[in-house]
Amino acid sequence: MEITDRLQYLMKLHNLSASAFADKINVQRSSISHILSGRNKPSLELMQKVLAAFPKVNADWLILGNTSGEAVSIEVKPAPPSGGKEVLPETMNQPEKISIAPTPTNFSGKQVKKVVIFYTDNTFEEILK
Repeated sequence: MEITDRLQYLMKLHNLSASAFADKINVQRSSISHILSGRNKPSLELMQKVLAAFPKVNADWLILGNTSGEAVSIEVKPAPPSGGKEVLPETMNQPEKISIAPTPTNFSGKQVKKVVIFYTDNTFEEILK
């Protein structure tokens, strides 16, 4: 099930048209139309709005399609200091473990090419295989 299918499922579950769904999550109606038609992929901001409007929806399911509890751990490196600010060693972010729970259908025959990590200071890091 693709992410657009999960969005359509959510709309059907709540008996919402595409325009009513767009209004509920506070995005332009054309954004939803473009996503459902396959023209665009949903942005992180749009997914956050969906999760805020539907708090009972599981983020792993919505974003990744995960329904199992099996987890895969990856190590995340701290973001390099930015903006010329001095960062003392004791205040730097330490690597942390993040768990991702894939289902067999998520990676059937596929391999991860790139992982993008977004930080709260609006920086990001790409990890390429």
